[in-house]
Amino acid sequence: MGQDENRIGAGELYRAHAAQIGRFLLRLGVPRTQLEDLLQEVFLVAHRKGGFEPGPAKATTWLSGIAVRVWSNAARTRRRRPSTPMGDDVSQVSAQAVDPERETASRRSLARVQRCLEQLDPDHRAVFVLFELEGVSCSQIAESLGVPVGTIYRRLHTARARVRAYYTEMTGDADVR
Repeated sequence: MGQDENRIGAGELYRAHAAQIGRFLLRLGVPRTQLEDLLQEVFLVAHRKGGFEPGPAKATTWLSGIAVRVWSNAARTRRRRPSTPMGDDVSQVSAQAVDPERETASRRSLARVQRCLEQLDPDHRAVFVLFELEGVSCSQIAESLGVPVGTIYRRLHTARARVRAYYTEMTGDADVR
């Protein structure tokens, strides 16, 4: 069996993982108005690379690495042009919430977290989101981003400290975990 026979094509990857990669891009801070274009670009890159070859890394981790690079390139382009506000692109709280006050508080908290994430530079934000929100291990993040695992640990430590500091500054609540 040849190496190419094991590869998973971009179409199959899209059907299986587009929703998850889309949520990941939103958590990175991609405005909803640009989500479809960037998501498409992620899978075009996957297609250009010949698809995913199963191995130690999972397809979602591999695609997340591509998504980080696509997002980073788009952010660089956005910085060169007049920027638009990131908006409230955090995943929405369930519309079936029983208590409107609780739902409002949850939305405000999520918006604050999103603002904290927007304060992080792309490298730290990507590691924070992959580890804390997507549950990807540090070794998998290192492999997908092509950096040493020690760098990932350092970025995660720094990102956590910065998010905690930003959140505390915003809310005055020093008990952020």
